[in-house]
Amino acid sequence: MKKAIRGVTTSLAFIVLVAMAARITFAWDQARKIPPGVLAIVPFQQETGNIAYSLAQGKGFGSVFRADTGPTAWLAPIYPLMVAGVFKILGSFTTTAFFAAVSLNVLFSSAACVPVFFAGKRVGGLIVASLVAWLWALFPNAIMIPFEWIWDTSLSALLAATILWATLAIAESDRVLNWCAYGLLWGFALLTNPALGTLLPFMLGWLACRGGQSYRGLGESRQRWERVALAAGVAVLCCVPWTIRNYSAFHRFIPLRSNFPFELWLGNNDIFDEHARNGRKVITRTEETRRYAQLGETAYMEEKWQIATSFMVSHAGLELRLTRRKFNAFWTGVESPIKSFRETDSILIRGILLCSLLTGLGAFVGVLVLWRRRSVAAFPLAVFPLIFPCLYYVTHADLRYRHPIDPVLCLLTAIAATSAWELVRSRKHTEAGAATEGDAGGAGPL
Repeated sequence: MKKAIRGVTTSLAFIVLVAMAARITFAWDQARKIPPGVLAIVPFQQETGNIAYSLAQGKGFGSVFRADTGPTAWLAPIYPLMVAGVFKILGSFTTTAFFAAVSLNVLFSSAACVPVFFAGKRVGGLIVASLVAWLWALFPNAIMIPFEWIWDTSLSALLAATILWATLAIAESDRVLNWCAYGLLWGFALLTNPALGTLLPFMLGWLACRGGQSYRGLGESRQRWERVALAAGVAVLCCVPWTIRNYSAFHRFIPLRSNFPFELWLGNNDIFDEHARNGRKVITRTEETRRYAQLGETAYMEEKWQIATSFMVSHAGLELRLTRRKFNAFWTGVESPIKSFRETDSILIRGILLCSLLTGLGAFVGVLVLWRRRSVAAFPLAVFPLIFPCLYYVTHADLRYRHPIDPVLCLLTAIAATSAWELVRSRKHTEAGAATEGDAGGAGPL
């Protein structure tokens, strides 16, 4: 019986099926509460849906606010193209298209169990691998987001987990084809979610240095650097066609996305300044659409950049407070997690807050455990919670923006949990041994 239970709990196929069942069940439960007409339209009323609609109508990659404003580089191309394909096959703004998009997200999210399982197996063995796969399968955010957001979020989580697994695996390989495939993976990731690019130099740097340490000969070390350069070159080549398209459309260098100034402005403007005389107290989509159409994308982004950077320079003290609020929002989903936990009556919201907080803390404990063990995987795993969030501390933060690294956070939490369990067992054994020695020492002839 123990062998059977162990076989089920460590079966990756079974865990993936449970993950899919949990996500499908949540989607079904939520969908039956929402009118079909709402499901067909509202989830697509954002940048991804608007660009996908423009593509499906044959108008090209543009019209980011649904108005016919011409080409855009607001988003990277992969996920809008996927949604456009759904629109082409099943019709634009239909319930069938919505459920198809959700099904893709469910598939992406459930599939993330696979790379995170094998990454966990490399780092901590079968127990860690099984635990992290179960954590991801039942993680509330991972169950909820595939339905709630028709965005690249679930696909990005799969790609981030795959990048970690591939990085750990490629460190032991010298095959040129493997390094080319690694570069292709990075190219696809960059064209899906450019924010993942913040991890690229650190992963490649670790691979180069790790290779240099593990090979004795200078020639072999040089060969490893060449492999790293090859992967980087392949990743860049994947992005070149999109960059050329952007230059052709806007006559300026836009490697992947153009909307960083807008994101920076969203988190740094007069709305946050209580003493601003002419500052707006709300940002409306209607006003931004009008301004965007009036200026065009290039001038609109330049304006947002100037406003945001001027605000940041002139409000240094406020920026520190805003950074703290963004830190809280990134790791818990809200700027005041304790207050929100107390005030809400929703068990779901409390569960999300609690799980987000625990995995955040668990991730940092997991990093410390790996560093203490001098694990070779300590650096590439630490990069995810330490480097990736910095972009959102500067711009604006939300729990959804954290989701791409959630599988890795679950892995670090699993490492922390198994380490704590081993420590408890070790202490119990020590105490039991001491008690046995005490009994033996106290026993003597009558």
